[in-house]
Amino acid sequence: MKFDIGGIAVRRLSDQQERKRTAFPSARAPLYAHIMLLILGTFRLPAPNLEAARPIMKRMADASRHEEGCLDYGYAEDVFEPGLIHVKEIWVDQKALDRHFAAAHLAEWRAAWPSLGIGERNLLVYDIGEPRRT
Repeated sequence: MKFDIGGIAVRRLSDQQERKRTAFPSARAPLYAHIMLLILGTFRLPAPNLEAARPIMKRMADASRHEEGCLDYGYAEDVFEPGLIHVKEIWVDQKALDRHFAAAHLAEWRAAWPSLGIGERNLLVYDIGEPRRT
């Protein structure tokens, strides 16, 4: 199955092909036909501010997930360190990420950082290829 994301044709397996890929490793086919971008990292906020941050974080994640070129976008609260938030994003290419950086919901999110006490941002972008099961 092929679909177009931001002018790039991306090939994604059908459910049947994915089952075959999982059952028969020799029949592996790429999930995506090009390099993508993976953003991983963390940021911190005072643990008592997490309740106030959740609705803003949800709006940010929901809007980002609907952006053209976003394959995954999420936050996860660390189970050992209160106030430490893990970030994971997957984008089809740099153009999609650049559009995300210019989005109104990102500006809204960044504007909320001072009042929520968000700091110690440590996010890195990685070029990634075909995913594989562990």
